[in-house]
Amino acid sequence: MNEFPPVVFYFQLILTNTSGKEEVIFKEISGITMEMGVEEITEGGNNNFKHRVPTSLKYTNLVLKRGLASKDSEVVLWCMDAFNGISDVPIKTKNVLVRLLDNSGIILKSWQFSNAYPVKWMVSDLNFDNETVLIESLEFAYSYFQ
Repeated sequence: MNEFPPVVFYFQLILTNTSGKEEVIFKEISGITMEMGVEEITEGGNNNFKHRVPTSLKYTNLVLKRGLASKDSEVVLWCMDAFNGISDVPIKTKNVLVRLLDNSGIILKSWQFSNAYPVKWMVSDLNFDNETVLIESLEFAYSYFQ
């Protein structure tokens, strides 16, 4: 295995348990972050320090930028349903798989985000053709990742 980072790479977004239609490719990703919460507890009669104990984990939103997708991609259809849906219909959560691929399409790393749903979607005004959707930014909230 090459010890140097790849010069050219991209990210592939896949919805798990779907038909496997063409999925979305992105150039940038952020939000693969977890943070342990900390609670401070004051001990009665001792003002010199506070006990710091761990609480639950917090996750930031997953943000993917500069993407390209087919207009009938399951990711695009899911986002359109979520953002154009009726307010009394709940948003469907899905498990999302993000893969880091090198220029040859070899998977270098992957992450799975559980119970994800789209919270922000910014689509470019420029389109190559009627079959392509250019995505400036796509943001998901999720329960946890592995």
